[in-house]
Amino acid sequence: MAIASHYTVALHALTLIAGLTADKDAFVTSGQIAESVGTNPVFIRRILGKLAKAGLVVVKHGGTGPGCRLANHPQEITLLDVYNAMVEKPLFECHHSTPNPRCIIGRGIQYALRPMYSQTEEAMKRQLEQYTIANLLSETLAFSK
Repeated sequence: MAIASHYTVALHALTLIAGLTADKDAFVTSGQIAESVGTNPVFIRRILGKLAKAGLVVVKHGGTGPGCRLANHPQEITLLDVYNAMVEKPLFECHHSTPNPRCIIGRGIQYALRPMYSQTEEAMKRQLEQYTIANLLSETLAFSK
């Protein structure tokens, strides 16, 4: 499954948690999230682990069963926060092998691509920073009516 898909599942999970936990002390189970996403709870727990490591959710184990809640208010969690939690490497990468330095294109392609890739990713990040989980929840509920 691609990183973009993991990111989308993380956004889905956080939006669901925000929608189900008006009570700050309420917890949502990985089973509830998995049912909404249409996947299995083990996969959801892996996603929640990354979100917990980034400080976006609080995970409770044992007792009445595992569950999680948002670590902050939905309006304080940006889509960039979630992106940073889920994506471990740059969106765009150059070749995994070294292009042929004797080729006129191979010699310069990476030097030409790096600033374009960097500028594009920075623009995307600035855009993601403008939206929050609260915005996503509001848009989702408006569409669902």
